[in-house]
Amino acid sequence: MIKEVVGDILLSKAQAVAHGVAPNDDFKQGLALSLRDNWPSLYKDFRHYCHVSHPQPGALWSWKGPNSPIVINLFTQEEPQTHHAHPGKATLANVNHALKSLKNEIKAQGVKSIAITRLATGVGGLEWKDVKPMIEKTLADVDVEVFVYSQYQKGVAAKE
Repeated sequence: MIKEVVGDILLSKAQAVAHGVAPNDDFKQGLALSLRDNWPSLYKDFRHYCHVSHPQPGALWSWKGPNSPIVINLFTQEEPQTHHAHPGKATLANVNHALKSLKNEIKAQGVKSIAITRLATGVGGLEWKDVKPMIEKTLADVDVEVFVYSQYQKGVAAKE
Protein backbone atom coordinates (compact mmCIF):
# COMPACT_ATOMS: atom_id res chain seq x y z
CA MET A 1 0.00 0.00 0.00
CA ILE A 2 1.36 3.42 -0.99
CA LYS A 3 -0.09 6.48 0.71
CA GLU A 4 0.90 10.12 0.21
CA VAL A 5 1.03 12.11 3.44
CA VAL A 6 1.87 15.61 4.61
CA GLY A 7 4.04 16.27 7.65
CA ASP A 8 7.45 15.90 9.22
CA ILE A 9 9.11 12.62 8.19
CA LEU A 10 11.19 12.69 11.39
CA LEU A 11 7.94 12.14 13.31
CA SER A 12 7.00 9.10 11.23
CA LYS A 13 6.06 5.90 13.07
CA ALA A 14 7.36 3.85 10.13
CA GLN A 15 10.01 1.22 10.81
CA ALA A 16 12.30 2.74 8.16
CA VAL A 17 12.93 6.16 6.60
CA ALA A 18 14.42 6.47 3.11
CA HIS A 19 15.94 9.57 1.56
CA GLY A 20 18.29 10.47 -1.27
CA VAL A 21 21.94 11.43 -0.84
CA ALA A 22 25.18 11.46 -2.79
CA PRO A 23 28.21 9.31 -2.10
CA ASN A 24 30.41 11.28 0.34
CA ASP A 25 27.53 13.70 1.02
CA ASP A 26 28.24 16.14 3.86
CA PHE A 27 24.62 16.04 5.17
CA LYS A 28 24.60 19.85 5.31
CA GLN A 29 21.11 20.56 3.98
CA GLY A 30 17.55 19.32 3.89
CA LEU A 31 16.49 16.11 5.57
CA ALA A 32 20.08 14.86 5.66
CA LEU A 33 21.00 17.75 7.96
CA SER A 34 18.05 16.98 10.25
CA LEU A 35 19.07 13.32 10.37
CA ARG A 36 22.65 14.34 11.16
CA ASP A 37 21.41 16.60 13.97
CA ASN A 38 19.15 13.88 15.44
CA TRP A 39 21.63 11.01 15.13
CA PRO A 40 25.24 12.28 14.88
CA SER A 41 26.54 8.70 14.78
CA LEU A 42 24.59 8.18 11.53
CA TYR A 43 26.74 10.76 9.82
CA LYS A 44 29.97 9.45 11.35
CA ASP A 45 29.13 5.90 10.24
CA PHE A 46 28.08 7.16 6.80
CA ARG A 47 31.41 8.93 6.29
CA HIS A 48 33.29 5.80 7.35
CA TYR A 49 31.19 3.63 5.01
CA CYS A 50 31.83 5.94 2.06
CA HIS A 51 35.56 6.08 2.78
CA VAL A 52 35.88 2.29 2.98
CA SER A 53 33.32 1.17 0.37
CA HIS A 54 33.32 3.93 -2.28
CA PRO A 55 29.58 3.55 -3.03
CA GLN A 56 28.24 4.32 -6.47
CA PRO A 57 25.05 6.19 -7.41
CA GLY A 58 22.11 3.81 -7.55
CA ALA A 59 23.18 1.84 -4.48
CA LEU A 60 22.11 2.31 -0.87
CA TRP A 61 23.41 2.11 2.67
CA SER A 62 21.24 1.32 5.71
CA TRP A 63 21.87 2.40 9.27
CA LYS A 64 20.10 1.66 12.56
CA GLY A 65 20.93 3.40 15.80
CA PRO A 66 19.47 3.20 19.26
CA ASN A 67 15.98 4.72 19.33
CA SER A 68 16.01 5.44 15.61
CA PRO A 69 14.20 4.01 12.63
CA ILE A 70 16.23 2.18 10.02
CA VAL A 71 17.61 5.02 7.91
CA ILE A 72 18.05 3.98 4.29
CA ASN A 73 20.34 6.31 2.39
CA LEU A 74 19.64 6.02 -1.32
CA PHE A 75 22.50 7.19 -3.53
CA THR A 76 20.42 9.15 -6.05
CA GLN A 77 22.92 11.95 -6.69
CA GLU A 78 26.34 12.08 -8.21
CA GLU A 79 29.33 12.35 -5.89
CA PRO A 80 30.77 15.84 -5.23
CA GLN A 81 33.70 16.60 -7.54
CA THR A 82 35.93 17.67 -4.64
CA HIS A 83 35.88 17.20 -0.87
CA HIS A 84 34.26 20.59 -0.17
CA ALA A 85 31.99 20.78 -3.26
CA HIS A 86 28.23 20.36 -3.29
CA PRO A 87 26.89 16.96 -4.37
CA GLY A 88 26.01 16.54 -8.02
CA LYS A 89 22.46 16.39 -9.27
CA ALA A 90 20.32 13.29 -9.20
CA THR A 91 19.46 11.38 -12.35
CA LEU A 92 16.40 9.30 -13.15
CA ALA A 93 18.69 6.33 -13.82
CA ASN A 94 20.24 6.65 -10.36
CA VAL A 95 16.79 6.92 -8.77
CA ASN A 96 15.59 3.86 -10.67
CA HIS A 97 18.56 1.76 -9.56
CA ALA A 98 18.30 3.04 -5.97
CA LEU A 99 14.59 2.18 -5.82
CA LYS A 100 15.31 -1.35 -7.03
CA SER A 101 17.99 -1.61 -4.33
CA LEU A 102 15.44 -0.29 -1.82
CA LYS A 103 12.92 -2.94 -2.81
CA ASN A 104 15.52 -5.64 -2.17
CA GLU A 105 16.56 -4.04 1.13
CA ILE A 106 12.96 -3.90 2.35
CA LYS A 107 12.65 -7.62 1.74
CA ALA A 108 16.07 -8.47 3.20
CA GLN A 109 15.47 -6.52 6.42
CA GLY A 110 11.84 -7.56 6.81
CA VAL A 111 10.66 -3.96 6.85
CA LYS A 112 6.89 -3.67 7.36
CA SER A 113 6.52 0.12 6.96
CA ILE A 114 8.65 2.80 5.35
CA ALA A 115 8.48 6.57 5.03
CA ILE A 116 10.09 8.05 1.93
CA THR A 117 10.65 11.61 0.81
CA ARG A 118 9.88 13.19 -2.53
CA LEU A 119 13.06 11.48 -3.56
CA ALA A 120 15.69 13.51 -5.48
CA THR A 121 13.38 16.50 -6.02
CA GLY A 122 14.98 18.95 -3.59
CA VAL A 123 18.74 19.21 -3.75
CA GLY A 124 18.71 16.44 -6.36
CA GLY A 125 16.91 18.71 -8.83
CA LEU A 126 14.48 16.24 -10.40
CA GLU A 127 10.77 16.81 -11.05
CA TRP A 128 8.25 15.04 -8.80
CA LYS A 129 6.10 14.22 -11.83
CA ASP A 130 9.00 12.08 -13.11
CA VAL A 131 9.99 10.47 -9.80
CA LYS A 132 6.56 9.68 -8.32
CA PRO A 133 5.62 7.08 -10.98
CA MET A 134 8.98 5.35 -10.46
CA ILE A 135 8.32 5.01 -6.73
CA GLU A 136 4.80 3.75 -7.35
CA LYS A 137 5.88 1.24 -10.00
CA THR A 138 8.86 -0.13 -8.06
CA LEU A 139 7.19 -0.41 -4.66
CA ALA A 140 3.64 -1.30 -5.76
CA ASP A 141 4.06 -5.05 -5.27
CA VAL A 142 6.06 -4.90 -2.03
CA ASP A 143 3.94 -6.04 0.90
CA VAL A 144 4.70 -3.06 3.17
CA GLU A 145 3.12 0.23 4.11
CA VAL A 146 4.81 2.99 2.10
CA PHE A 147 4.24 6.56 3.25
CA VAL A 148 5.40 9.10 0.69
CA TYR A 149 5.95 12.44 2.36
CA SER A 150 4.84 14.65 -0.51
CA GLN A 151 4.87 17.88 1.48
CA TYR A 152 7.02 18.82 4.47
CA GLN A 153 5.45 20.46 7.51
CA LYS A 154 7.91 20.85 10.36
CA GLY A 155 6.70 19.44 13.67
CA VAL A 156 3.51 17.99 12.21
CA ALA A 157 2.91 14.26 12.50
CA ALA A 158 1.45 12.90 9.28
CA LYS A 159 -1.72 10.84 9.23
CA GLU A 160 -0.06 7.58 8.29
